[in-house]
Amino acid sequence: MVKLDHSFENGRPVDQNWEAILDLDRIIPCVQGGRVVERTSPTSAKAEIKVKMGAMSMTFAGTVDVAETDEVSHTAMLRVKAREVGGQGHANADVRFALNDGGGDIHTAAQITGKAASMGEGVVVSVLDGLIADFTQRLKEI
Repeated sequence: MVKLDHSFENGRPVDQNWEAILDLDRIIPCVQGGRVVERTSPTSAKAEIKVKMGAMSMTFAGTVDVAETDEVSHTAMLRVKAREVGGQGHANADVRFALNDGGGDIHTAAQITGKAASMGEGVVVSVLDGLIADFTQRLKEI
């Protein structure tokens, strides 16, 4: 299990940040290589992400669900469950958001298996850290 913490600032009111993270059509493309394949409900989507890890490129396909929300405290948890396309690996994560006026904090707990995991924990942490850092920058634009 890899655990990462990031903060972001975007200068927006908490209500706008709250609306953005719960809108899967807006939030999933904020992950580099991520796209919504199909909305299955207001709180769930089929999605895929193309990830480059070292010399390897992999595509993961699965679901993103808004698993928990607390509108009073402006906290939410998105659950990602994905399988490597054409492979045996998995990428699962719980992504917790704690929002405030001007930005918020993101706590990610991810479990990676298969070819991606075989590259070593250092590479996995580096790639995930880069994806999340890029994600926080893209949050400023939505």
